[in-house]
Amino acid sequence: MRFTDSHEWISVSGNKGKVGITKHARNELGEIVYVELPKVGQKVRAGEEICVLESTKAAADVYAPVSGTILAVHDVLNQNPHALNDDPESAGWIFQIELANPKEIDSLMSAEEYQGLIQP
Repeated sequence: MRFTDSHEWISVSGNKGKVGITKHARNELGEIVYVELPKVGQKVRAGEEICVLESTKAAADVYAPVSGTILAVHDVLNQNPHALNDDPESAGWIFQIELANPKEIDSLMSAEEYQGLIQP
């Protein structure tokens, strides 16, 4: 997994990635009650706002960690965002993306670097 400083993660296999928010982001937001998913086929650039999460505390934007095309969304989150609350770094994935430029992964943080960002 690689991480962004805006608290998204991406797990890459080949030229495809699965994206979600980190446990840290989920803890900061509180219980997520609504997810506005991106559209399949949508083309995005790294750093671009792609969807919105609403929680009991606030609304938060989710940004694309890499450039590419949305291949799939986790439709279950529309009816039941609890997967995102219970397991944000696995079962709570939000969307899958086909990477336009796999080298963008190199600019993202490792797990160790991300821990350094979130720990005081």
